[in-house]
Amino acid sequence: MSDAKRIKLESSHRPIIVTHSGTFHADEALAVHLLSKLPVLHDAELIRTRDPAEIAKGTIVVDVGAEYVPEKHRYDHHQRGFSETFDAEHKTKLSSAGLVWKHFGRDILTAHLNCSADDKRIPVLYKKMYDDFVEAIDGHDNGIPLYPGVSEPPAYRSRTDLSSRVSYMNPRWNETWDDADLLARFRRASSMAGSEFFDRVNDAVDGWFPARQLVVDALHARKSFDGADEKGRIVLFQRAVAWKSHIFDLEESMNIPDDEKPLYIVYPDESNKWRVQAVPVNLESFESRKALPEAWRGIRDEQLSGLSGIPSCVFVHQSGFIGGNQTKEGALTMAKKALE
Repeated sequence: MSDAKRIKLESSHRPIIVTHSGTFHADEALAVHLLSKLPVLHDAELIRTRDPAEIAKGTIVVDVGAEYVPEKHRYDHHQRGFSETFDAEHKTKLSSAGLVWKHFGRDILTAHLNCSADDKRIPVLYKKMYDDFVEAIDGHDNGIPLYPGVSEPPAYRSRTDLSSRVSYMNPRWNETWDDADLLARFRRASSMAGSEFFDRVNDAVDGWFPARQLVVDALHARKSFDGADEKGRIVLFQRAVAWKSHIFDLEESMNIPDDEKPLYIVYPDESNKWRVQAVPVNLESFESRKALPEAWRGIRDEQLSGLSGIPSCVFVHQSGFIGGNQTKEGALTMAKKALE
């Protein structure tokens, strides 16, 4: 039985969601909004407190109470010895956001999409939304550095992430506030966090999933289109597709050998010219598996065509990660020459 169904069976009165009072953070702001998406908790009362007697009244308690006991719907992560992660493949310790997503994410998605629990999108979205959204909040709340082991100072400062923006919604140190004001601020922060989260869910459903099938089809066809590389290292799309977020896990699931993994993606741009883009070493990297030739980089138009021997060239970026040609044939030729 799912955790959400157990709440429904155990609730004989208006349910209560409890989290801590005082300064709020992104993890419990998101956790509370996620829980409110469950039909059984949709009209739940919200209590922010650190009083054990009040905490005990909670139907579900997040980020306070010093216990993680799913059977009692207690989801705190601050207590000594807590080390729960999303699954065996993840190393980031969970915050209250991750705990709620781990236990209720599938039910939340089912409710949001108004679909059956066995909808094939649910397990994919369940993992994707943790990887792309929730894990960063877990890591930030638990003080886990994004680049562990790197001692050099960052090249620039980032304070525009969700955790920072939620933090800015707390009162300033020299502001006067009361509990009612802080509760109103928390509700706004929770709404903001939840709105962004479900915008990402909707984007995945409406854009990411349709793109995924196009990438699957292109990977299957990469050795068979006219002018293809015999090893399939060039992938051709007949329209611009958001391919990058799919290609790495699809390579793995399709068991593509290392020497046949795609190096270049060829596709039309918005002006009906064609692009050849180098595949990065991983989703987060600016480094390419095989950048376009160094001699082409930063060169444009006729000069580039003369240098490469390929008609109708438009440009190659100075880093070599992308180039352009007026025609599909020209872009494919650029990709094939770059393989040499």
